[in-house]
Amino acid sequence: MLKEYFLDKVIASVKDLAGKQQLGQLAVQDNFALIAEVPKNTQFGDFAVNVSSLAKFAKLPPVKIAELIAENISKENFDINVTAGFINFKINNIFLNNILSEILSKKLDYAKNNQGSGKKVILEYVSANPTGPFHIGHGRWAAMGSALANVMKYSGYDVYQEFYINDAGSQIQKLGKSLYIRILQESGINISFPDDEEQAKNFYTGEYLIPAAKEFIKEEPEKAEKIKQDYNGSFNNDYLKYLSKYARLKMLSRQKELLTNFNTHFDNFFSELTLHESGQVADCIEKLKELNVLYEKDGALWFASSKYGDDQDRVIKKSDGAYTYLTADIAYHYNKLQRGFDILLNIWGADHHGYIPRMKAAIEVLGYNPDSLEVLLGQLVNLVMNGEQVRMGKRTKMITLDELIEDVGVDATRYWMIMRSIDTTLDFDIDLAKSKTDENPVFYVQYAHARACSILRHAIEEKYDVINMTAQKSAIQNFEEKIEKLKAEDYNIIWECCDEKSIETTKKLLLKLEEYKSVVQQAAKNRTPYLLTKYLQELAACFHQFYAFSKVLVDDEKLMLARLAIVKAVILILKSALQLIAVDAPERM
Repeated sequence: MLKEYFLDKVIASVKDLAGKQQLGQLAVQDNFALIAEVPKNTQFGDFAVNVSSLAKFAKLPPVKIAELIAENISKENFDINVTAGFINFKINNIFLNNILSEILSKKLDYAKNNQGSGKKVILEYVSANPTGPFHIGHGRWAAMGSALANVMKYSGYDVYQEFYINDAGSQIQKLGKSLYIRILQESGINISFPDDEEQAKNFYTGEYLIPAAKEFIKEEPEKAEKIKQDYNGSFNNDYLKYLSKYARLKMLSRQKELLTNFNTHFDNFFSELTLHESGQVADCIEKLKELNVLYEKDGALWFASSKYGDDQDRVIKKSDGAYTYLTADIAYHYNKLQRGFDILLNIWGADHHGYIPRMKAAIEVLGYNPDSLEVLLGQLVNLVMNGEQVRMGKRTKMITLDELIEDVGVDATRYWMIMRSIDTTLDFDIDLAKSKTDENPVFYVQYAHARACSILRHAIEEKYDVINMTAQKSAIQNFEEKIEKLKAEDYNIIWECCDEKSIETTKKLLLKLEEYKSVVQQAAKNRTPYLLTKYLQELAACFHQFYAFSKVLVDDEKLMLARLAIVKAVILILKSALQLIAVDAPERM
């Protein structure tokens, strides 16, 4: 990574001068920090390091510090100049040629790295109740989580993706009762959900259960008929128990199917119910009792979490003997730790921020590092249609994730869900996401990839007059092999036969391609997959600009092959980044 390369040059020079006491009063042990950046004005250089912060240690003017450091750096295929407290680096063509060679050599693995060093990560996200369709927020967690898993795997982490099924609460019985009513309605019984708003909270009144009721009647006609015949104004407990399980499995099956269609793949679906049935929740409570961190008060059992960073103690078993949500969550995270994961990475809604200190407290009490828990708090999605925000609610008719995907498409939905930082509220403009214009980010990026592929195809057609699709594919493969056999010095023609604007946009494009390495590492390290979408927009813009000023299909075959190598590099990096966010890279549009 070039930014890091030049930063290392500066830091090495600083330490060398400090060790020789040749940088004022600056000492090797001084705690300084520097960063490399791309100057806004590229006339100064391609990369710059601001050393002004060293003035407080060296007791020298920033410009003098920069001059001393710059003079102590041996120039290797780059020039150095100093502007105020900035050390500017201007690279030569050798760097640019090597970027191109490396991309064509490593292909889709160009930015692959070992930042994670094989650390075992369990990434838990979505984790919705199996009580109905996914809402738009679930779609954001699904897109974000799967993209994050991909970029972390690409960066050397051992990532295990898990969906925690919240299937142990009273909501499952509510679901069963709601399906019960829908089955009776479909069987001709005159029954409705309660009109009273307070009583209606005990049901899921959304129409999404009507298909489930029809399926039940078709799949189990005898039982459906018996439910109808035995109905006497109240729910039969045996039927209710059966229907609750049926509805839970039916909703979960639909959720799994939608996740697969949404390019979101989990290694495991972990049922909360199994924690209770296996005794792990009770065992966890006994473990906490042994550690003397539980006490009784007002008939309830309390966890003394305030001693470990929480703002107050928490109830884990209520006076009526029922467990709180926290109890199962502690047992679940204890289960994760016992499975040997180094990092417990969760994506939670912003309303769960209070859970973080109490969960860290539990992890510390249980003898593990509380910092092993990382939580990304996600803001919600505002769905915008015809310029107005769409209101959503689970118990009434709503726009669901599957409805959005059907309307907008998987690619556009995923891209839009990922393209903002997860801690920022997202305004999802349906009309724009469906449009085929440059204003639509996903269309803009996919079109850049399709355009690059088209340039390569046209080169084959013009060079070999190949029209047949099968022959074309073979010719493209042979042509690409010819491009890949180019050596770094073969790219010199790019800089020798071009006008100033062509050279400028070509250089900008190659440096943007090289930046992909840094973007991937930052996205993995900071858990910020949205950086990939931001980068894709910038790369697409650089490519379109390059193409506007550099004709690729020229008579000079050497120049054409060199420029086609750039086009091929663009295809590879666009495809690699799109694959990481699980969005298609179309070759034709």
